[in-house]
Amino acid sequence: MSEDEQRFVALWTEYAPRVMAYALRHLDSDTAQDVVSETFLVAWRRLASVPDDPLPWLIVVARNTIGNLRRSGHRQVRLATELERLRQVAEPAAAADVLATERAAVLARLAALTPREREALLLVAWDGLTPRQAATVAGCSLPAFHVRLYRARRRLQAVGEADAPPHTDTTPRPLPFSGGGTA
Repeated sequence: MSEDEQRFVALWTEYAPRVMAYALRHLDSDTAQDVVSETFLVAWRRLASVPDDPLPWLIVVARNTIGNLRRSGHRQVRLATELERLRQVAEPAAAADVLATERAAVLARLAALTPREREALLLVAWDGLTPRQAATVAGCSLPAFHVRLYRARRRLQAVGEADAPPHTDTTPRPLPFSGGGTA
């Protein structure tokens, strides 16, 4: 067994129960075990950075892991809440011109976007803000917002194309304007 492996085994043996006790004060048993595992995974990856008195360092890693889990849980709850709110706002009475199946497809496509992409689209398309106003609301620069909006539109289109049946409509369509000179 290498010196690093011996050090890690010693850390685990001595401090895992104390890290577990800390995690159990904040979480249920199953999640606390996950936190302890993640804490010692970080310790293994950063073994050279683990100080001589490792317990405070390990507790900080456990605390940060718990914080990450909570933020992740909050994001999931917010997403579910936001999707439910969008579903309610897009009821047939509010959007009578959209068929129920189309509305469900649009909501599913929106759900496939990241929260930032969804927010960018909704600020412009739903709330009617200009990109400059939307950038202010999103807390980013105008160029960054343009990138978010571009990516959101591209991803929304890609999700829609993946879900769409093959195109069989043979109706002639006008050619797009090329921006050339006069005829």
